[in-house]
Amino acid sequence: MIMRSLCLLLLLPVLAFAQASSPPAGGLRAGAAASNITPEIGGAIVGGFSPFPSTHIHDELHARCLVIEQDGRRIAIVVCDLLGAARQMFDEAARLVKLETGIPRESLLMSCTHTHSASSALNENRYDTSSTGLTDYQRFVARRIADGVRRAVNNLEPAKIGWATASVPGQVFNRRWFLKEGTMPPNPFGGIDKVKMNPGHGPHLDKPAGPTDPEVCLLAVQSTSGRWISVLGNYSLHYVGDVGPGHVSADYFAVFCEKLGGLLKASPQDPPFVALLSNGTSGNINNNDYGRPAAKPGPRYSKINAVAGEVARAAAAALKNVTLHERVELDSRYAELRLQQRRPDAEQVAWAESTLAARVQLGKGASVLPRAYAERFLKLKDAQPQIDIPLQALRIGDVAITGIPCETFVETGLELKARNPFKPSWTHSIAGGYFGYLPTPEHHALGGYETWLGTNRLEVQASVKITDELLKMLQEMKAGTPRS
Repeated sequence: MIMRSLCLLLLLPVLAFAQASSPPAGGLRAGAAASNITPEIGGAIVGGFSPFPSTHIHDELHARCLVIEQDGRRIAIVVCDLLGAARQMFDEAARLVKLETGIPRESLLMSCTHTHSASSALNENRYDTSSTGLTDYQRFVARRIADGVRRAVNNLEPAKIGWATASVPGQVFNRRWFLKEGTMPPNPFGGIDKVKMNPGHGPHLDKPAGPTDPEVCLLAVQSTSGRWISVLGNYSLHYVGDVGPGHVSADYFAVFCEKLGGLLKASPQDPPFVALLSNGTSGNINNNDYGRPAAKPGPRYSKINAVAGEVARAAAAALKNVTLHERVELDSRYAELRLQQRRPDAEQVAWAESTLAARVQLGKGASVLPRAYAERFLKLKDAQPQIDIPLQALRIGDVAITGIPCETFVETGLELKARNPFKPSWTHSIAGGYFGYLPTPEHHALGGYETWLGTNRLEVQASVKITDELLKMLQEMKAGTPRS
């Protein structure tokens, strides 16, 4: 009898966990939470080619989580204040989320904002997708993502959801430019590209090499009593970056979230209002207008605050007239797409080896770029010829959200919006992993930083194949085709 009672007592936590993990059938519910993922001071800030230790935390980093439930089906969206993250870290987070909440991988969309002022959640060799080991910080972030999703599940309550868009064209500019004949400097490999990233200001400029996407896309979530639960935003701006020296910061993404909460009068409250701002297709978009004379820089964080304020005000204005629904259809798709992986040829390997050998002779006077790319070439020379990348698509009512694990060019995002059967629609870049830049084939032909091997690692046709696969998922969801 004692043994039987003991067994029952041991089973009680398991039964309670199983009950908490099984979503009940019923109406629309939503919950949100934010997990702190700030690294310790002294960790390497990895936004540039020469990482350096942080000396100060200006503002905390977070994994912001939103969970939506309809008729027993749950979708979770997580946006992390990180430059990028290894696929292995997101896979571990997904494993924990599935174990602790029951939300499957295809219904969990995780992405990074691409702040350049954070410690690395990438692997030491960012091109390594085969190892299973995680760094201490990666394990910490994976744990905090799972905690945040679980807390959002704990906060689920009857809700209503709507969607809206705004336009902020004055803060996004294409950073790739054609230059006037004879003014293009050589690239690190001694060749001449047709376009240059961040070309500076001056008479050598001809014209931008592509468009922008000024759209601010919004998913609005309120309780049925009218209290704000969450707003998910999406804007195609790389980052801003006027942070203090050695500072850890979430850049303008977090400031947008704070300002939006104030404009909506959503703070303070319990549970707290959680805004999320995901990075759209900004691989070739930044906040520098090279078409005008250079502006005098202001105090640190002044530009971040200006950009965040303008985007937040546009979002708040669009949300004033949003139509909210107490029932929406939820669906999700996940696929592994196999692509060819670019690797250096014999000539490029020889260049890399000679460049690194010359490093001792050249000393401190050598440019950082040839050394950096020589090291990247040698790390890629033994890479597998093919690689599988995760792709995702979510449906929330009339909204569709796609996820691509790359710094995606704006042309791909605009094409997905134009051909998407759902309106509005948008893309989260750096979602589910990090696989470098994703230029279109047309941009590969132009060259430039984003196309160099070591910045880009996927085949030239990758953006075309990714777009086709995502459109296939979207059409399946539009048609109501059951998940395979």
